[in-house]
Amino acid sequence: MFTGIVEEIGKIQSVHQSGESIVLDIGAAKVLEDVHLGDSISINGVCLTVTTYTSSAFSVDVMPETFRATGLRELRPNDHVNLERAMAANGRFGGHFVSGHVDGIGEIARIEQVDNAQYVEIKLSPTLMDYFVEKGSVSVDGTSLTVFKLTEDTLTISLIPHTVGATVLGSKRVGDIVNIECDMLGKYILKYLKKDEVHSSTEHSTLNRNFFEDHGFK
Repeated sequence: MFTGIVEEIGKIQSVHQSGESIVLDIGAAKVLEDVHLGDSISINGVCLTVTTYTSSAFSVDVMPETFRATGLRELRPNDHVNLERAMAANGRFGGHFVSGHVDGIGEIARIEQVDNAQYVEIKLSPTLMDYFVEKGSVSVDGTSLTVFKLTEDTLTISLIPHTVGATVLGSKRVGDIVNIECDMLGKYILKYLKKDEVHSSTEHSTLNRNFFEDHGFK
């Protein structure tokens, strides 16, 4: 489990690809301070397992499913990535609950600078759009952000200068691919509502669509 608060920007040292599997060697510093074999580290929002490490780098395996479902297949040597260790239970939890299990990818459609904010519009597949609400949470390349605006097939996020400088989002350009993880709470609610609709004729649960609408989930 992660928070979406990026700890540092790492650098891809090498990419070893065989078919639809990859071994990534990543240069880092902060996330290696207390690393152990088998630890989970979020790389651009994807939860991966440390297989080897030194004082200045670590390696992870990317399996075919992850290769196909995320933008990690686009990475090349010298590319930069967002890094975050799995959260500890002894401090404040900033951001929101991020599992590191990417739901899909998006494509940056527009970037606009407005005063000190950078608006980034991301085009998504229709299957992902149902999971978002304005002012809700989204993880973009592992960065916890607030949904600023929604259309039928895009969401817009607003980056403060700190986020632009402290994450890889500041170097993204129109046409770049980003990893998207929907808010975990939203996924559970939508799944339950769909299940309730299917079984509404035979089940009489109090946790139905009317219950959620009465409590502000519309």
